[in-house]
Amino acid sequence: MTTLSPAHHVTPATGKDRPPVRLDVQGLRAVAVTLVVLAHCGVGAVAGGYVGVDVFFVVSGFLITSLLLRELAASGRVSVRGFYARRALRLLPAATLVVLVTLAGSRLWLSKVRFTEYAGDALASSLYAVNFRLAKAGTDYLNADSPPSPFQHFWSLAVEEQFYVVWPLLLALAWRLGRRYGRPLAAPAVVLAALCLVSYRLNTTLTAGSPSWGYFGTHARFWELGAGALLALGARRLGRLPGWAAAAMSWAGLAGVLLAAVRFDDGTAFPGRYALLPVLGTVLVLAGGAGDAPVRYGAGLLLARRPAVRVGGLSYGWYLWHWPLLVIGPAALGRPAGVRLGLALSAVALGLAWVTLRVVENPVRFHAAFRGRPRRALRLGGALSAGAAAVALTASLFPPPISAGGPAPGLAQALRTAPDPGQRLTQLLAASAAKLPSNLAPPLTDVKPERSAVYRDGCHVEYVATRVPDQSCAYGDTGADKVVVIFGDSHAAQWFPALDRLGRERHWRVVSFTKASCKAADVTIIAQHAPYTACDTWRQDALARIAALHPDLVLVSASDEGDPVDPERDLREQWAEGFDKTFAQLRADGARIAAVLDTPTPKSDAVDCAADHPLELADCAEPRDRALDDTRRLALTEAARDEGATLIDPAPWLCAPDGTCPVLVGNTMVYRDDSHIAEGFAAALTPVLGARLAELLPA
Repeated sequence: MTTLSPAHHVTPATGKDRPPVRLDVQGLRAVAVTLVVLAHCGVGAVAGGYVGVDVFFVVSGFLITSLLLRELAASGRVSVRGFYARRALRLLPAATLVVLVTLAGSRLWLSKVRFTEYAGDALASSLYAVNFRLAKAGTDYLNADSPPSPFQHFWSLAVEEQFYVVWPLLLALAWRLGRRYGRPLAAPAVVLAALCLVSYRLNTTLTAGSPSWGYFGTHARFWELGAGALLALGARRLGRLPGWAAAAMSWAGLAGVLLAAVRFDDGTAFPGRYALLPVLGTVLVLAGGAGDAPVRYGAGLLLARRPAVRVGGLSYGWYLWHWPLLVIGPAALGRPAGVRLGLALSAVALGLAWVTLRVVENPVRFHAAFRGRPRRALRLGGALSAGAAAVALTASLFPPPISAGGPAPGLAQALRTAPDPGQRLTQLLAASAAKLPSNLAPPLTDVKPERSAVYRDGCHVEYVATRVPDQSCAYGDTGADKVVVIFGDSHAAQWFPALDRLGRERHWRVVSFTKASCKAADVTIIAQHAPYTACDTWRQDALARIAALHPDLVLVSASDEGDPVDPERDLREQWAEGFDKTFAQLRADGARIAAVLDTPTPKSDAVDCAADHPLELADCAEPRDRALDDTRRLALTEAARDEGATLIDPAPWLCAPDGTCPVLVGNTMVYRDDSHIAEGFAAALTPVLGARLAELLPA
């Protein structure tokens, strides 16, 4: 995100004059940042306000390229050192301040167990690489429901700076090549247009297949900055536009941006092809005001008004401050997040932006020490980035301590050596500690990062997959004749640690067929705001592959979450019929079926709750009657009875006899989040699950 400086000033690091500021562009910045802030506050009327970032990308590409072209026309070259010096002075003082303050706020008020993760985000933000970190994290299904990072908004700044690592050099080289043939702008335009087409194609492909990379990836967003740069390359021709056409273009463009903000929402497959609307809208606004003569009745009538221009001048600082306040503010104030609180905190952020501009940004940017001294500016920028990175790295090595009580019985050892593991588990559940034990295994900070082999090897497939992976997803004793299949969604995959151990101990070949949020029952559900047809296609492919294996046992399980596309029909009847169909297909080949009911769900994210209440774990426990969904359980019970499947209810393994479902048993966390059981707990239950499966698959 860029913010133009006052008109007719001297650029500090180079000493070169700049042209007057376009007030309509400042107003367009105000529209963009306001849309982003309102959307982040949860204002439903502008749920698509995230398109403001796309507006900033186009504006940035247009303005920066215009400045570079003026430098090329004046001197025949681009001072790369001067360009990066200007960027350093403009961006880094405020960004560094926000990174450090946000890191401190995260340590004081956000989840202790996530602080190391947030420190890593701060480090990546300091180095303008956090978009890659977020894109990678977004591919982790088990991380999908994690609370947003207070540094998440730095992704757009990272995309911009990565674009500007390449574009000034590419522009200068292409301009020189074109000048040899008397067409200095033609070569950059051709090269950039080709790159934009490739980037747009990547964006649409990634949005469909890997949404996090489509959203955060620089290669997928390049075309948006490139669209603004292309407009700058052709701006000279826009001076010939008649005034009425320029005015119509600017109003149509502004309408397109606002239409996207009010019509798009979290369910829109964005960016993809939908990003064309705000991007082209921004191009039209910029093009409508790019002529030599002023346009009397264009969108500048609205955008160039003083309040909009003032907010536009604060857009960079407001963007930087608003998100950390929205994430940290509710926790610091001890109040639930909501629209009203979000708007109040955003107003505070606007005030901080004003203070930051006058106390930090402008004093550094216009200081005489940097006038005509780009090397000095670059050294300052390097020191700021390195200093923030060093603080973040150091902070990650010293996470806030989490209180603990005395030692507790080792769950895995207790169940492994007990004559009756089920009875011993019941005893441990009844005696679950009220405090985190000093011998917690694994440590609380390691519970979430643990990933079983089905996740590490890509055997648990994501939303868009329609086929079972080609690679072998066999575990346990991979050379054994007896075959046990895991089939369902992530709540089937959560039993993998126990099944893998049982497979190695009892010589079973364990084969995994699981997919994100894909129910084993033959029922089409809604996922990501649309019918989950990819699940239906995958399910049939998986059932065909299972039939080809001729398994001895199929363990079927799925989460009780998910709504059918037909909400009018009786839900219990739909789910019972869906399970009947699936079980009938599995039994057609003679396989035994173990239908595992869903596990109780905790009150909230169990790990976060334990970190916040380490000495009062009772605050995190959930009563059994609120932790279970009777509709789906009754449907699965009915289908299992009809089709001769063996029903396994894991609730007694997670809830005490008094009906309380704790988050800790012995020295082991029960859950990894607000839904799935933890890897360590699943592994500890190996003897208990093994005792039940031995009835179906004797040694």
